[in-house]
Amino acid sequence: MKKIKIFLASSAALKAEREQFEIQIYRKCKQWFDRGIFLHLDIWEDLSARMSGTRSQDEYNHIIKQVDLFVLLAHTRVGIYTSEEFEQAFGQFQSTQKPFIYTYFKQSDIPTDRAHRQQLQSLWAFQDKLEELGHFYSNYQDFNDLWNQFNKELDRLETDNFVETKAVAQKTGTNKIVNIQNSKNVVNTSQIGNVGGDFIIGDR
Repeated sequence: MKKIKIFLASSAALKAEREQFEIQIYRKCKQWFDRGIFLHLDIWEDLSARMSGTRSQDEYNHIIKQVDLFVLLAHTRVGIYTSEEFEQAFGQFQSTQKPFIYTYFKQSDIPTDRAHRQQLQSLWAFQDKLEELGHFYSNYQDFNDLWNQFNKELDRLETDNFVETKAVAQKTGTNKIVNIQNSKNVVNTSQIGNVGGDFIIGDR
């Protein structure tokens, strides 16, 4: 049995999406059981009751370093802990080429009044960071749209045996240059210079 570990990061405001996501992952797990694939999902509600000698967030970060897929959902804000979870996942990806990282932003019912300005600024700043990293995020309108997108990603990964390599690091002197090719979510032929270690970007 091949165990695929997934971590779902999101703010408290997206509880309904997390609950529906958990249901759909369980159904997908049943569909794939005869193929020898088991999907294991971690969400912060499942972990928050555990006693920790350090911060609870440190426990989440430890789990993130061991997962195969990291999924981030956001709507009107990206809080400090959600941002920290992304940093953990991205740092691990730079070191080990795992986890695959997926980011989805809900587009419906976004408030634009002054009271929500600070929240929206955290959202926009995080999106700017993703663009600087060459990571093209996805938008969704409702849960059905979200699951339709992510379910296709799961099927694509299963076809590729959960291994994707769309960018190859080439050593150039003391630095490494990453050439991006054949990726629908990263600008083709773009490069990232001065990479400290192997850095591979796969389709989201």
